[in-house]
Amino acid sequence: MGISAAAAFWYEGFPLLMTFQRAISGISTFSLLAIPFFVFAGELMLHGGIAVRLVRFASALVGHVRGGLASVNIFSSMLFGGISGSAIADISALGSLLIPVMKEKGYRPDYAVNVTVTSSIAGIVIPPSHNMIIFVVAAGGGISISKLFLAGVIPGMVMCLCLAVAAYVVALKHNYGSEPFPGWQVVLQTAVSAIPGLITAVIIVGGVLSGVFTVTESGAFGAIYALVLTAVAYRTLGWNEFVISVTSALRTTAMVMILIGFASSFAYLLALYQVPSKLSEFLLGISEHKIVILLMINIMLLMLGMIMDMAALILICTPIFLPIARDLGMDPVQFGIMLLVNLGLGLCTPPVGTCLFVGCAVGKIKIEEALKSIWPFYLALFVALMLVTYVPAISMFLPSLFE
Repeated sequence: MGISAAAAFWYEGFPLLMTFQRAISGISTFSLLAIPFFVFAGELMLHGGIAVRLVRFASALVGHVRGGLASVNIFSSMLFGGISGSAIADISALGSLLIPVMKEKGYRPDYAVNVTVTSSIAGIVIPPSHNMIIFVVAAGGGISISKLFLAGVIPGMVMCLCLAVAAYVVALKHNYGSEPFPGWQVVLQTAVSAIPGLITAVIIVGGVLSGVFTVTESGAFGAIYALVLTAVAYRTLGWNEFVISVTSALRTTAMVMILIGFASSFAYLLALYQVPSKLSEFLLGISEHKIVILLMINIMLLMLGMIMDMAALILICTPIFLPIARDLGMDPVQFGIMLLVNLGLGLCTPPVGTCLFVGCAVGKIKIEEALKSIWPFYLALFVALMLVTYVPAISMFLPSLFE
């Protein structure tokens, strides 16, 4: 992206230094400081043993359903995704716990991997999510991050519900069993054990909604709470785990910031070439019907999601498609959730499906093997995407309560 931006600046006769000036300007935003805090909090949760407690709670609550471990996997992803905000962290933490257990219980390896991979993207939509901050920056400000946090809750639950239905249907086909219900006392005990970890998301989201913290400050407090919880209260975060968490957070933050910087240079060129207005004219020339145009936008995003990284696509596609969505009367908050759900699906599709690659590596199977049976889960996510696109209340109901 940086090379293409530099080449375009050179072709237009601008000094190459302008590429880096635009990049530095793109990351010189105070709200972006929340990203390293969000990522660090997620890494602490990943390496601090929070996932184990969430899985125990999920197993006690929904493990008795047919194909119970798949439901446990999906419900755990919904809980852990709301804490870490990272699909990769979800797969790494929950996949390493649940995929081996599912194999031992007689579940096919490709089924275990597919459930883990597709449910992991709930962490992108359920707050807190650093991708939401990237979207707000890409939109040029003016969008409330607190509204975006609230808007992601119900769509994330809808995604998990659709995946649970798909997992149940496949479980019936293969005659997978269920786990015995341990009783409500065990459910309550495991819930109490899991609540301290879930409070991390409450601190971050609640701090922003209440106005006590800015999004950056809430991320910092969330990271401090995660550190105290895992290192002092649970005593599951040792020095080695702490070093790994810091290193991983630094690596992820550096990668995201570089993408944001050079995407800002790229976005400047898109504005220079009037790409958003020309694309809008092109789409309106095909059809002026809102349903058709939104479907075309979704198809374009799905195709781009197969070949490009999610953060880069958020930064590039938001300035292009957001004005079109606004012209169609779609709320920018709803568009942001639609964008995240769409690009999240791209993380599960080859050839650049990061979640798919990581899930197959954790499950120790070939990507070809996973792709043969992943289609019911793709369909479930596509249904969720269409519901988010065409039913505004799914995204906008919770934000409307706080207006």
